[in-house]
Amino acid sequence: MALLFGAIGVLALVSRTGCTGNANGLGTNGVSEADYPDMDLGLAHRGPHFDVAYSRNVTALVGKTAQLNCRVHDLGNRTVSWIRHRDIHLLTSGRMTYTSDQRFISVHNPHTEDWILKIRFPQRRDSGIYECQVGTTPPIGHRMYLSVVEPLTTILGGPELFINMGSTINLTCVVQHSPEPPPAIRWTHHDEEINYDSPRGGVSVITEKGETTTSHLLVQKAKAPDSGRYTCAPANANPRSVIVHVLSGEHPAAMQHGGQLRLQYPISAVLLSIIVTITGC
Repeated sequence: MALLFGAIGVLALVSRTGCTGNANGLGTNGVSEADYPDMDLGLAHRGPHFDVAYSRNVTALVGKTAQLNCRVHDLGNRTVSWIRHRDIHLLTSGRMTYTSDQRFISVHNPHTEDWILKIRFPQRRDSGIYECQVGTTPPIGHRMYLSVVEPLTTILGGPELFINMGSTINLTCVVQHSPEPPPAIRWTHHDEEINYDSPRGGVSVITEKGETTTSHLLVQKAKAPDSGRYTCAPANANPRSVIVHVLSGEHPAAMQHGGQLRLQYPISAVLLSIIVTITGC
């Protein structure tokens, strides 16, 4: 019986979207603005209906289990199915799974009205529209958009920085594309967590959280032992490392000045050298 409702649901979905399964008329959040009279027009509900406040779009991290929640009131003995719009594929019906991809699981607690589609180890290719469908006659459905993102961690000026002894090491770590600011960012030096209260002193961190999170590691009056690998490790993103060289009287091709990476030799001087070499003058 569950399979029959699922098949009816898929046929109804195909009749709405076309055989290609291409969802036209997408709204600003990427979800098709389908017409479901019993859900969208605010009429008195008779029979099953969706609680859209608890059935929203989801942003998930690559590799971290994602959950799409569908809350259905007055379901009765109807069956809830999950359908992936990308290929019009019936993923689950009731608590049964109808895909060979075992990452997809249907979860339902009989004491709740929530039907959850759980996706283990999601990848960016799993992003797209998913529909929670109820096996009424005709079937009704509510669409949600799953966005699977991979946070990006960068350290400005890397992978190597050269600074003069006695100046300030200023490392800036930037975390982007994270669904929420990282709860914590760890800085390490040679794989050991930096102790800001160490006898050395002059070491501090300034972190600004937001849609893009920035963390600044400041090491004043740099000394030779301050050279080495520094790693920025956000709690919800991949770590990133940079190699710092503290120099005494040496002049490499690149130096850090006030947190910026600059060429020591002007481009005009380099061009002049090339011209002299070519002309033999």
